[in-house]
Amino acid sequence: MKLPVYLYGHPVLRKQSEEVAADYPDLKKLVEDMFETMYYSEGVGLAAPQVGKNIRLVVIDASPVGEQFPECEGRKFALINPRIEVLDGEAVTRGEGCLSVPGLSENVSRVEKIRLHWQDEDFNEHEEVMEGFLARIVQHECDHLEGKLYIDRISPIRRQLLKSKLNSIVTGRTHCDYPVKYAPGKRK
Repeated sequence: MKLPVYLYGHPVLRKQSEEVAADYPDLKKLVEDMFETMYYSEGVGLAAPQVGKNIRLVVIDASPVGEQFPECEGRKFALINPRIEVLDGEAVTRGEGCLSVPGLSENVSRVEKIRLHWQDEDFNEHEEVMEGFLARIVQHECDHLEGKLYIDRISPIRRQLLKSKLNSIVTGRTHCDYPVKYAPGKRK
């Protein structure tokens, strides 16, 4: 089932997410619905807060960018309770976009190498070193679990320049080709 993507301005995107317990109701169905939503919206990652759930859950399928970024080829997984450990302090700046901030993309600086700890849908523990664009996708999605958006990582001056475009999202004047949920009481 396609879920609505919560857009910039909705308070759910600014809350820190809670750990997912092994007895979380219908977790596998939620993961399945998040993948369906992500594919329909043409994203490569989706975090639970983006569908209105403040839990530490992310789905990623980086395969669509695998031709350009080989480390992404065939990388599809659900991350439950992920934790990131920075391994390479050198940051690289690349363009990023977000389903919750439609129509915009900005250059964001992120480290190129991380160690990721997570659980899968069966709550088996995993640990893997990730690099390049795959590491960027993971960092972007895990930021959502902390109540952060990629636009929080750009300069205050750049954010000020985007103010009218961000306001258009909040007030519902931005068109999306996928189901969305606006901030309560904000849409015109």
